[in-house]
Amino acid sequence: MTAYAPFLLALLIIFTLPWLAWRLIGGDRVAPLVVVQIMAGILLGPALVGALVPTAYDAIFTPRTLDQLFGLAAWAVMLFVFVAGIEVDIGHAWRERKDALTTSGLALLAPLALGAVAGLILLTDNRWIGPEGAPWQFVAGIGMACAVTALPILVLFLERLEILRTALGQRILRYASLDDIAVWGVLALILLDTARLGKQAVFVVAFAILAILTRKLFARLKGGDLWALSLGWLLLVAFAADWAGLHFMVGAFLAGAVLDAHWFGLERLDQFRDRVLLLLMPVFFLSTGLRTRWDMGGLDVLGAALLLLLAAVAGKLIGTKLAGHLLGWPKGQARLVGWLLQTKALIMIIFANILLDEGVISATSFTALVLMAVFSTLLTMPMARRILRKDAA
Repeated sequence: MTAYAPFLLALLIIFTLPWLAWRLIGGDRVAPLVVVQIMAGILLGPALVGALVPTAYDAIFTPRTLDQLFGLAAWAVMLFVFVAGIEVDIGHAWRERKDALTTSGLALLAPLALGAVAGLILLTDNRWIGPEGAPWQFVAGIGMACAVTALPILVLFLERLEILRTALGQRILRYASLDDIAVWGVLALILLDTARLGKQAVFVVAFAILAILTRKLFARLKGGDLWALSLGWLLLVAFAADWAGLHFMVGAFLAGAVLDAHWFGLERLDQFRDRVLLLLMPVFFLSTGLRTRWDMGGLDVLGAALLLLLAAVAGKLIGTKLAGHLLGWPKGQARLVGWLLQTKALIMIIFANILLDEGVISATSFTALVLMAVFSTLLTMPMARRILRKDAA
């Protein structure tokens, strides 16, 4: 084989097998493609295929191939998180601040609290915490992982439910947008390093100044110039955040969050996100699968995933139930909002990847978190459709 043959074979597997499996099981009627891709990544990793056919696995997923795939996956997820940041509409949320802050706050704090309790339970066994993680970082990280809502995937689900452009759909997006800001803010606190506080302070000050200048410049740009410079801005902020020890994904989100979606156009942003999902994100799903570990946990990993799922689902439903009571929502609406905000795939997995990279959680915890994200996302659409059918009857 040539030097590039293993890489090309890996891409062939990544882009064809999950899609074929998704079509065979019935497409979106059974599960979103993104969930099937994540599961395929886990199955194609060392947990199953690597154990069953180690010779073929090692021939395709060579160290060089893995380096190439991980580099491509990092770029894919940077673009995805960047778009998620652009879609955060802080101005609109502020105009509807009573509803937005009450709901997003309760929908975040309730699962965060229950997730932290789950983290404390897991902390009784040292195999769950990472080699560089302090107990408070582990508990906060697990808690926030249970509170995450995946805004880009939520947009896709709202489209399929045909409520994206309704008043309710836009409200749900505002709640998820504010929760996204909180998630990345808490992640930045978890990653704070006293040995690098000077660098991190420099990053914060420099970013604030450059963000003001960038907004003034980008507001005047159109078309290709806007998109080209926005990618340069993304890479600059991601590099600076990584240099400061805050992880390049935090920088990717911040780079997008200071830009306005209307500069790009909502339709174009949707198209761009869909292309990233189609062309690049499957590589990230496989790289996630390559990092899952069953050998150190066995059935305990599944038990931990179910514990985290219970904390995440119960927390979201409790939080939105309280919000609905305080704000006087119609009957049943709190359950619908709670289940839709339960969408976790991608953003939660990205969050877990960062915690694993920084040594806050172990590979065993990472596997449990990935399974929790898959289970929760699989539950979202059936439960939401059931509630909508009941309300329509």
